Amino acid sequence: MARKEKIFHYIYKTTNLLNEKYYYGMHSTNNLEDGYLGSGKRLRYSINKHGAENHSVEILEYLPNRKELAKREKEIVNLNEIAKENCMNLMVGGEGGFISVEQQHNRAICAGNAFALKLKNNAEYLKIHNERASKTMKENHRLGKITYGTFLNKKHSDGTKILMSIKAHERIGEKNSQFGTCWITKDGINKKIQKDSLNTYIQDNWIRGRVLK
Repeated sequence: MARKEKIFHYIYKTTNLLNEKYYYGMHSTNNLEDGYLGSGKRLRYSINKHGAENHSVEILEYLPNRKELAKREKEIVNLNEIAKENCMNLMVGGEGGFISVEQQHNRAICAGNAFALKLKNNAEYLKIHNERASKTMKENHRLGKITYGTFLNKKHSDGTKILMSIKAHERIGEKNSQFGTCWITKDGINKKIQKDSLNTYIQDNWIRGRVLK
């Protein structure tokens, strides 16, 4: 027997009144007075720490059904939104309810993207994050929780890979000794040239990149 759809479907915004951090979500209910504040991980932590009384919930939009609700949440809770410092959402919207392993994997990538974007665009947040990470690493070494061989035969998470990629791109700038250059190859010969002369070499049948021997 199919489950009967709820009467009301709406987008809400829950705000921590003490620090102005906020969370967007979608909710379907038969009772508009059910006291629902949201179920996000950071939001639950905020409620447990500061108390439900220090959070306010605002209904932003009503939608006709669950499908349209999820579609609208995805538009509001996008990657740029969850990258904002005060936003407590960890992933883009539109995927409420049961999620498969594949969806969990996609959410992890999305969360990693948002976190990496915040690190890239917020210098103060990046500084605090690096200081905390360094402190935690040193403390774990001191306590013997990690050693130089701890990472052996392990793999980086998708989020970590994204962060590593962004950090690598950040190193490509005018202060980098390789700035403005690229590798080209032809007939097994590799050569590094200035990028502004690349087209000339391409016309002479050189290919961008290099062959590793």
